[in-house]
Amino acid sequence: MKYGYARVSTTGQELHTQLESLEKEGCDKIYSEKFTGTKADRPQFQAVLKELVAGDTLVVTKLDRFARSTTEALTIVKQLFERGVRVHVLNMGLIENTPTGRLIFTIMSGFAEFERNLIIERTQEGKAIARQREDFREGRPAKFTKAQILHALTLLNEHSYREVEDMTGISKSTLIRAKRKHL
Repeated sequence: MKYGYARVSTTGQELHTQLESLEKEGCDKIYSEKFTGTKADRPQFQAVLKELVAGDTLVVTKLDRFARSTTEALTIVKQLFERGVRVHVLNMGLIENTPTGRLIFTIMSGFAEFERNLIIERTQEGKAIARQREDFREGRPAKFTKAQILHALTLLNEHSYREVEDMTGISKSTLIRAKRKHL
């Protein structure tokens, strides 16, 4: 039997591209989750690993969906090979339980980990540069402009919080915070 596994790191990301690829590959059962790859205890991944038996094939779209590091990838693949399970990474091909197959897999796992580390490094560098700016603000961007907030605060002179919220879409809690800030 062919089992597919799809994963994205955040709830804002979409799984549909991976799921389509796994369906095209003819997977009989597909496990998917929105769960960071930095955690080893991914519930759906653990579930698919438990279900696999000799003769089955585990299919993933890319190596980085499979493991967090080269060491983890090698450990998982070794355990699957020992159980008689085949591993198919769609952008690499079927990983063979031969010296050459294991070598290629080791090299590709190393590149995947290297790529992940470069992304982390570039992200940290970008954040460090951004923190140097005077107008830097950690977190998500403000939903409303300063002008919109000031307009809503002036409306509070003649209207209730509820009325201003209905007129502007700015929540009462945001208005209270803004009012404290401007006092």
